Amino acid sequence: MAQLTLEHVTKQYEDVTAVDDMNLDIRDGEFVCLVGPSGCGKSTTMETIAGLTKPTEGTIRIGDRDVTKLPPKDRGVAMVFQNIALFPHMDVYDNISFGLRLRDFDTDEIDRRVNRATEIVQLEGMLDRMPDEMSGGQRQRVAIARAIVRNPDVFLMDEPLANLDAKLRVHMRTELQRLHKELDTTIIYVTHDQAEAMTMSDRIAVINAGELQQIDPPLVCYNQPANLFVAGFIGSPSMNFVEGELTDSGVRTSSFHVDCDVSAIDGVSVGDPITVGVRPEDVHLADRGQDVTAPTQPIPVDTDVLEPMGNEVFVYLKLESGSDRTMAETEIDGDKEVVAGPQGQLLMSLEPDTDIEEDQQVEVVLDRTSIHLFDSQTGNALVHGVEHLGNARVGDEATHAGAESDSYT
Repeated sequence: MAQLTLEHVTKQYEDVTAVDDMNLDIRDGEFVCLVGPSGCGKSTTMETIAGLTKPTEGTIRIGDRDVTKLPPKDRGVAMVFQNIALFPHMDVYDNISFGLRLRDFDTDEIDRRVNRATEIVQLEGMLDRMPDEMSGGQRQRVAIARAIVRNPDVFLMDEPLANLDAKLRVHMRTELQRLHKELDTTIIYVTHDQAEAMTMSDRIAVINAGELQQIDPPLVCYNQPANLFVAGFIGSPSMNFVEGELTDSGVRTSSFHVDCDVSAIDGVSVGDPITVGVRPEDVHLADRGQDVTAPTQPIPVDTDVLEPMGNEVFVYLKLESGSDRTMAETEIDGDKEVVAGPQGQLLMSLEPDTDIEEDQQVEVVLDRTSIHLFDSQTGNALVHGVEHLGNARVGDEATHAGAESDSYT
């Protein structure tokens, strides 16, 4: 096991910057997921750690060693790839032990390591099987066992479950968590699947366009996103965003008003553009608003599309709420304004037995304790929960790129 540190790592390909000034400090024994959309630089980051790609700038340390210029074989890392690269003409034992035999380990040591690895990944009794006689999940376990026998300081896993079917991916997520607990070693895991990142990792490193956006425990990234990108990327379905403007009494959008203590928001002024963010589970029907800790004023909407998911129903809401409401006078703090449509949409999550239909006029409320405010110009988070705005500053709650989180457990 070992601590892994990236200091100002940059990787450029001619005029393309794949990794931009990456700073990561991964603790000994920690499971960290590098997550982001395709092409964001997460795999390139892993390749620089493995030594498969040389960084243009920066330093990589594993434990107390500077490994920036070392070849992959001398770094103390083992990789598991998306494509399960097993030798088709070798049985399980020979596939797992291949690297050890190349390094001239004695037979007894090879047997000991192979038996331990197959026990960890639950492949006992399968050592004489050929790859074409095994399922996809079993073949992936062979690839993991091949990495285990090397006793690496750091495991590097590059989307190892991407080629498995959905049911098997869920099963293998559990297996990888058990593996981490068994080995108690450092694991760096690359994925674009946020479900994998949320369920398996101690911390998530969210990357976009080669830049680290936030590194924090999964629930911190979910509940206290550092910026608009993290807020939109983490969570399925995504957070709702509505554009608005900062006023003396709060935030005014074209569809609703959110009262809040404006004086407690640092770095912005009245008149600045503000993006309001709220997750679907924090949008509630007004007639059930008594269950909400701090509801906003009711917002008139029209239901559009319903998506029954079994355990919940997703309801798409049109904020323009019909032609008779698209040009309406509303009174906010004594000032009248005209609210004009179209005004976008919200996504709401409801219990599966909720009595609601498409093309129905309803009123909803937002949970003020879970309303996020973002600077529309910079994208940075300003506040998480307007009900306690005076006490909840984003600088006290979320860890931004390159910093550590006090809430890590």
